[in-house]
Amino acid sequence: MAAAEGSGAGGTLFPGLADVSISQDIPVEGEITVPVGSHSPDEDFSTLDEPVKDTIMRDLKAVGKKFVHVMYPRKSSALLRDWDLWGPLVLCVSLALMLQGGSADSKDDGGPQFAEVFVIIWFGAVVITLNSKLLGGTISFFQSLCVLGYCVMPLTVAMLVCRLVLLAGAGTVSFIIRLIVVGAMFAWSTLASTAFLADSQPPNRKALVVYPIFLFYFVISWMILTFTPQ
Repeated sequence: MAAAEGSGAGGTLFPGLADVSISQDIPVEGEITVPVGSHSPDEDFSTLDEPVKDTIMRDLKAVGKKFVHVMYPRKSSALLRDWDLWGPLVLCVSLALMLQGGSADSKDDGGPQFAEVFVIIWFGAVVITLNSKLLGGTISFFQSLCVLGYCVMPLTVAMLVCRLVLLAGAGTVSFIIRLIVVGAMFAWSTLASTAFLADSQPPNRKALVVYPIFLFYFVISWMILTFTPQ
């Protein structure tokens, strides 16, 4: 009864459909699935499935490549694109350990304590990064920290050389050697960082970005040059 009423109503509302019949033998053409591109083995690769050794070696190779970019500075986006903070952390810890003068309760410390160096480096890098962003920089916060941290590497090498020179004594010749080494590494760090960061700033504001970078590495260089062992 209800079916008859429904068919009658359908014939009244759509009179043209009453005489249309659909054959059950007509095949349905086309695909109802959404086509997807072909998957390559690299797309299905996941770091969760690889051994821990492979992950560590891959990260170490990436850090090593960034060290090469700093030692041979050139305009490249590799250091900005594949940023990380492992290298800056290792360099900061190494520099702070070498600059540590002695025990915290010693009154004759010849250098700053570990926490002082650690805070100065990271706080200075954060301030420079914020200054770069406020001036219209186009790189991200962590990309800037990555560049500034990796460019501490020449000064870390300078600190290692100074420690070796100080083993022979702290005379005038020793100071001249340390002055030359620290000055050269200071210039290297400044030029390397500006090579990566300068192009990300507006042309008329590059000097406002380079000047804080100059002061940042100058303070670190001064700590290295004035360091005397306990």
